[in-house]
Amino acid sequence: MLSGPSGVGKSTVVAHLRKAHPEVWLSVSATTREPRPGERHGVQYYFVDDKEFDKLVANDELLEWAEFAGNRYGTPRRAVMERLEAGEPVLLEIDLQGARQVRESMPDARLVFLAPPSWDELVRRLTGRGTEAPEVIERRLLAARTELAAEPEFDVTLVNTSVEAVSAELLALLC
Repeated sequence: MLSGPSGVGKSTVVAHLRKAHPEVWLSVSATTREPRPGERHGVQYYFVDDKEFDKLVANDELLEWAEFAGNRYGTPRRAVMERLEAGEPVLLEIDLQGARQVRESMPDARLVFLAPPSWDELVRRLTGRGTEAPEVIERRLLAARTELAAEPEFDVTLVNTSVEAVSAELLALLC
């Protein structure tokens, strides 16, 4: 599982890793947030409404789920378990709450924390996206302080100074 604060580059690292190593299976999360420009249903996320998300939770179809920045995110259980049983390398890109839930239900899972080189760089990355309103960025930065404080809960920390280097380190942990 790969986790870290919003804006640290999780999606960029995962995309780079998967481009070079498509055999690594990436779990696609369900979310109640609206798609960002260029995102497609079933590729980056399964975009669902609140009612559908409630049904997934009620039917215990999510390995983990959490609310973040006013939206809910969750990992569909069945697909992850099928890939693990088949012996495939599985990668989950999830937030702190989700990582804690997975640690509880799957104690053997390896939790990897992706850290920014510095707080200032994290702020620059979040504001530089230009995809969110200032109040959303402020909520994400507030959450990032909590997430950064939780780093000791993880098995491994990788600092995202270079997408290529971090991707290689992550791949080594998966294989």
